[in-house]
Amino acid sequence: MEMIKVKNIVKKYKDVNALNDVSLTINEGELYGLLGVNGAGKTTLIKILSGLSKCDSGEAYINRLSLNEIDKIKEIIDVSPQETSVAMNLTVKENLLFFQKLYDKEDEDYLNHIISSFGLQEVLSRRAKTLSGGWQRRLSIAVSLVSKPKILFLDEPTLGLDVLSRRELWNIIKELKGKMTIVLTSHYLEEIEALCDRVAIMSKGKILEEGTILEIKNKTNESSFEEAFVKVVGGK
Repeated sequence: MEMIKVKNIVKKYKDVNALNDVSLTINEGELYGLLGVNGAGKTTLIKILSGLSKCDSGEAYINRLSLNEIDKIKEIIDVSPQETSVAMNLTVKENLLFFQKLYDKEDEDYLNHIISSFGLQEVLSRRAKTLSGGWQRRLSIAVSLVSKPKILFLDEPTLGLDVLSRRELWNIIKELKGKMTIVLTSHYLEEIEALCDRVAIMSKGKILEEGTILEIKNKTNESSFEEAFVKVVGGK
């Protein structure tokens, strides 16, 4: 089943084409990666699909709902943005409880499941502002799951993290695969290669290639994904 369908989306900021005739389809339960350097259009697309921005033309459907039905769409999606999205003066547990009440999703068993899945037991009583960047990002993603979304947008989830923190978050994201549809943006090649079922390579608002890692490597006749990416982006 198609969970997300994007048709010919265009978005301009003054003289810049942030998105230029973008079309793609993402299936239910898929972990789909949007890969590209800064300014490729990844975050702009996430903002449009989550109702934080409007496109200039084109259309998109989320679980068969058009973007004109954004209030209904927001009931089945959640977003973990680039910026850590938690209340810094609240403890970890207070953050989770706050968002449960906000979404009217109070479920003690489910909350305990999130705490266990993200390994948050040891920091439950600590204020978010005292946590390391890795723990803050972990909490931010945990908070985005409180609403029990069908679709989760992860925008640069490991940006700025050290290698160990990044790998820990990868393991958490892998555990979520298949349980919901996940759209992940990143400019880390190894992250996309390690996590994603399929990937779209973006540059200057356009999708240059789309498919599995193997399909893209075969199409570019390269044995490494890094070389394939360089050929795709550098050749267009």
